[in-house]
Amino acid sequence: MTRDFFPKSRIVVVAAALTILCGCPRPDRGLAPLETVNQVDLQRYLGTWYEIASYPTRFQKGCVATRADYALRPDGLIRVVNQCRKNALDGPLQSAEGKARVVNPPANSRLEVCFFWPFWGDYWIIDLDADYRWAVIGHPSRDYLWILSRTPTLDEALYRRLLKTLPARGYDPGRLQRTLQVR
Repeated sequence: MTRDFFPKSRIVVVAAALTILCGCPRPDRGLAPLETVNQVDLQRYLGTWYEIASYPTRFQKGCVATRADYALRPDGLIRVVNQCRKNALDGPLQSAEGKARVVNPPANSRLEVCFFWPFWGDYWIIDLDADYRWAVIGHPSRDYLWILSRTPTLDEALYRRLLKTLPARGYDPGRLQRTLQVR
């Protein structure tokens, strides 16, 4: 049985989190503008991505086996379905469906996602494997970060290499938490 990813009792918390994701004005932290990859082939990017690690967020608290599924919608937007198991690999399944739009065509590396209208949050692809096997997703505020893979695991040497690239982008790799995934 599937439960709502965002129970109604948490709608205020979700709205606050999404407001932050919207890119609302934030104090200047002296950060350089966040660079994204030069080009994303959306057809190759669509499909299933597993969360390998992320900065902790209130809206993902207790999530394990987290994954995201992306599919092109008839209206040209991208259907986004995020799901996770709550607290354990055999815990209740929670899911949220939203949509995404590209905001920098034809590069397609900066998207906005919406799970709760009218709030849209930045989803920037800041690193991407040439074969679309892994991706690093960030937010210009540097408050959000995800490492994704097409498989539930990522080679440990590759993971460590990705961590080493983060400080130059304004991210603290020490804040990342590995996501428990089915092996």
